[in-house]
Parts: sequence; structure tokens; C-alpha cells
Amino acid sequence: MTADTTKKQFVKDLAPGARVDDLFVLAERALAHKKDGNPYMNVVLADRSGQIKGVAWDHVEQMAAAAASGDIVRVSGNVSEYRGAPQLVVRQMAAVDPARLSAADYIPATDLDVDKLFERLVNLTRSVQTPWIRALFEDFWADADFVDRFKRAPAAKMMHHAYIGGLLVHCLSMAVLADKLAGHYGGVDRDMLIAGAILHDVGKVREFDFMTAIDYSDEGRLLSHIVIGLEMVEKRLQTLADVPREQANLLKHLIVSHHGAPEFGAVEPPKTIEAVLLHYIDEIDSKINAIREFMTKDASGETWTAYHRVLGRHFYRGPAPAPADTAGPETEGTD
Repeated sequence: MTADTTKKQFVKDLAPGARVDDLFVLAERALAHKKDGNPYMNVVLADRSGQIKGVAWDHVEQMAAAAASGDIVRVSGNVSEYRGAPQLVVRQMAAVDPARLSAADYIPATDLDVDKLFERLVNLTRSVQTPWIRALFEDFWADADFVDRFKRAPAAKMMHHAYIGGLLVHCLSMAVLADKLAGHYGGVDRDMLIAGAILHDVGKVREFDFMTAIDYSDEGRLLSHIVIGLEMVEKRLQTLADVPREQANLLKHLIVSHHGAPEFGAVEPPKTIEAVLLHYIDEIDSKINAIREFMTKDASGETWTAYHRVLGRHFYRGPAPAPADTAGPETEGTD
């Protein structure tokens, strides 16, 4: 294998018949044994464009010793087809030093300007009228290390907003929806709902590791973002003056109940109007993002997408748009 550290081959371009010699993230690996007792290894390799499953039949123990999950690895092999999907048959694999590599090649990231998104979010929190909630946000925003991770953190490993900057995109979108719904329904505590929208997933800045791949941290696996987020908010609340404990508990209730039901990870079901609204705002934003991402990745061009296993259905996209008239004027983005 060559020592070149410039990435040239991306997962989305790998088709059966292709020869591979390039760098990928070893997202997952699992050792198993064939019927004859010899080992083999299933792997998932990833970069910013997607993931591909692979299998190693030979030199398995050497490769397993040379690379661990989360490493950036140089892989050589060939792409075949297995059960209708590309599969990389790995011939050689070993970890490389990530110091000279560009993380942008390996982890998908939002195309949006995260600094502008964050500025918009901060401006929204400055419209909050409740003194202790506003002070809580000012305390968060004054923490440079927290802000850096908040701007970069994903909102999930796979299902929705699973890219660098995803948490910020998700929380801003939810906060904008919360602001609109608070004005639509009477008797809703706007400040509380906006605070819940921004802080409901705050624990994800520590639930995930996202240096070379998006995966759960040890803390995230042991505690979950709900417990971590509750701890983060409570720690900062304790440093603020004149925080009404009943109101603080209502904010913390938004964090523990936003998944809606215990079977989906909620510690308690939503028990306030704001908590009910927050749960459904979260559902709307996460589901719409997941469906849009699924439609984008399905490159078949068919009227209906492939079957979405998690959501249990195909999605209708409508007929493909007619080819653009290249002789006509460009009007996109004009009024």
C-alpha cells in the first residue's frame, strides 16, 4: 500500500469491480469464525460521503491487531456485490497517524455557516425576558470550550442531523419552531419553551466523540445525553442567583421528557404544555431531517424511494424534474 495521505476515493463512488487503495475511518469491526474455525472480520468503513460494509477473509488477526474501531485506516482491496449492495473485500488494512490528515474528508459536516447559525441562536436567547433563563444562556455562551463543541457536535450517530454541526442546526431549527408555536397557542411560556428547544439535547456535546468518526463516548454509553444534559444544566443553575426552584424543575422536566415515552428513552412522559409541545417539535424536526437525508442519499431517481427500514415505508418524491432549458435565463434565487 502506498504512503500517500491525500484521499482520492470516496465511499459514494465505490462500485462493484473497483480496486481500492485509500484511507477510511474504521467505523465498526467484528471478529467471527467460519465453520472451519478460521477467523474472518466484518467491518464498516466510512468517510464524509457515507459508509460501506466490508469483509476480510485473510490475514485477519494481523489486521485486527493493526487497527481499532475509530481509527483512520489505509485499506486495499476490491469492491464486490453482496445481497444487492457493494461490499469491500479487504486484503490489507492498518491504522495511520491522523495528525496530517484532514478530518473534513472523513466526517460529514453541514454546508451551512455555523458561526452565522450560532449568532442567530444567541440573538434568539437575548430576546428571552425571564432573568434566570437569560442568565443561564449567558453562562453557557461565555464558556468557549462548550461553545466550540456545541458548534461542532452531531445530533445523532445515524438517524438525523448525523454530521458535524448537526446539533446546532437541530437546536436552532427547533427554537425557531418553538418561538412560532409559543405565539400561536395562548398561555404558553415562550421563554421556557425556547430554553427547552435549545437545551434538550445539550448533553450530546459529551455523549458523542467526533474527532475522526461519530460514535458514542464511554460517558454517553453509560449515562445518555439526557442524564449528562441534566447534570450540565443543574451545575450552571447552582451558580446563578435568584433561580426559582419550581421553574428550574420545569426546565429540567423538558430535558427528561422530550423523548415522549419511556420506551423511547424518556425518564418521564411530558407533563406540561411546554413539554408536550417540545416533544412534538423534536419529532417534527428530527423526522423531516431524516427523511430529507434519506431522499438525498437515494440516487435511484425513481418516483418512490427505497424502503426506509426505521420509519417502515417508502417515500413519494414525485416524477423526476424535466431537464433544465440551458438556453433560458437563470432565475433561481430571484424574486
